[in-house]
Amino acid sequence: MALENNSRTVLAGDIIDEPTEMMKESKKVILGPGLRIEKDTVRASKCGQLKMKAPNTFWIDAYQKRYVPNRGELVIGVVMAKAGDIFRLDIGSCENASLSYMAFEGATKKNRPDVNVGDIVYARLLIAHPDVEPELVCVDSHGKKGKLGVLHEGFMLCCSLNLVRKILNPKCTFLAQLAKELPFEMAAGMNGRIWIRGRTIKETIGVGNAILALEYLPSDRVRELCDDIGAYVSGFIK
Repeated sequence: MALENNSRTVLAGDIIDEPTEMMKESKKVILGPGLRIEKDTVRASKCGQLKMKAPNTFWIDAYQKRYVPNRGELVIGVVMAKAGDIFRLDIGSCENASLSYMAFEGATKKNRPDVNVGDIVYARLLIAHPDVEPELVCVDSHGKKGKLGVLHEGFMLCCSLNLVRKILNPKCTFLAQLAKELPFEMAAGMNGRIWIRGRTIKETIGVGNAILALEYLPSDRVRELCDDIGAYVSGFIK
């Protein structure tokens, strides 16, 4: 299809022909954010760039900051309150998400996780439904935390959902090129939040500025951006 190498702008309410035709041919279609089915027709529910991943996945890439929870996605939340055995986290959606103290590796009634109000937590959405409060966990299917849990001594920045998807795209070389200039740790949440930690405060700020500058930067200038940030942090540019 034409969309495999290109994208096109669509408006809310537009009929999307490609997946609609596939459905009429009884082919399996996977619809991502921004698309919905009305009877036998696929329509756009938001404005943006229509994208396709072969052979049958479609979604709309739009500039958006309000997050709509999706089951299985990794998000970064801020602990807003403790309510009994439940932590309430702000994940940027229309309502706070809940996180049980038992949703941590090795947690028991006697061995509770050290989580406090104001902490930044990297978690996975276990339940995400329009009629149910979002629920988070900090373990995988094997009960291991991996990289999930409380994030310490770093800096969290908020950006558009589009920028997070752009950074996490396997074809994007930005992170690999920036790491050559500045060593850093990063956790990216699909809810438009990114946590970073460099060796120093100056390096952390430099990495954050580079990430935000990537939003509207052409692909051919990524190398130049990384070089400039590296030179700035090293003191060659004031």
